Amino acid sequence: MASKTSMPSACPAPEEIPSGLDVFRTIPYALILPELIFGCWVWILVAATNVHFQLLQGWVMYVSVSSFVISLLLLMAYLFGFHRNIQSWRILDSLYHGATGIFYMSAAVLQANATIRSETEAPSEYIPLYYQLNAAATFFAFITTLLYILHAFSNYYH
Repeated sequence: MASKTSMPSACPAPEEIPSGLDVFRTIPYALILPELIFGCWVWILVAATNVHFQLLQGWVMYVSVSSFVISLLLLMAYLFGFHRNIQSWRILDSLYHGATGIFYMSAAVLQANATIRSETEAPSEYIPLYYQLNAAATFFAFITTLLYILHAFSNYYH
């Protein structure tokens, strides 16, 4: 009589999604806090200028503020453990961060365009200040884009 042995599975069982303060100790969930901080800097720096390029910087503000709010809600869901009863939470998290990474890339490119245009098209008394603020906002927008994309891919590969 043949003994019943279990075959090893081809893929390991997914690890538990952390909750509470363990969120800050595991990748990719530890990236949420830097995403919030750098994303907050984007909209603070854009709001600090007298927005001359409403269409460009309006999209940047929309993406950065809405991403900040949704990421903050996701962080609260992780901290309080609301994700424990949902089976497809990893997929939701990966899709959200992937889509937000794409939106942030478009916002960063538009902010870079606004930075280039602020050298010549802003009022002359504000050019140095607005250029510096827009350049800093562009830098933080690209860093935030990288963080969101890293979060999506690392969550996807786990």
